[in-house]
Amino acid sequence: MGFLSVDAARALAELVVLDALHGADVPGAADTTPLDRLRGIRSLIAALEADPALLATVREAVDAGASWDDVAEAAGLSPSAAKYRWSGDDEAIAARQEASRKRKRDRPSSVPTDLPGLSVAEAARRLGVTPQAIYQRVNRGLLEARTVELPDGRTYKRVFLPEA
Repeated sequence: MGFLSVDAARALAELVVLDALHGADVPGAADTTPLDRLRGIRSLIAALEADPALLATVREAVDAGASWDDVAEAAGLSPSAAKYRWSGDDEAIAARQEASRKRKRDRPSSVPTDLPGLSVAEAARRLGVTPQAIYQRVNRGLLEARTVELPDGRTYKRVFLPEA
């Protein structure tokens, strides 16, 4: 038995079959589509990332004397990212992952659309000037601008153009 989990080994085997079928002149076998291949590749990547063998292998390497720089280079990560992802015991790793998921849930990734006034970029487009010109006009008192803070702590500079 190999070191990969059943799920990772299955995803690898399915990708090997797709690779063998692609362009093969096998009677009755349909050629693979690009989307089939893409799904197979993504499935293998996801299975490998979730495979306990990944963490076990990192721990074996560190126990054998590999530095975090060595582990990072082998994994294609920065040393700090490798250490963040794999250092500590299972409990510490799980706590970091949960904290990361919580931050992502609590912090929306898009700018709200119901803010008052215009963004600096919107005001610049409307007036046909650069964003730097908007900031200069605000500093000179020619335009009104306020910083709007949302309940989650995000802040946005909003510009209020005089009514024409």
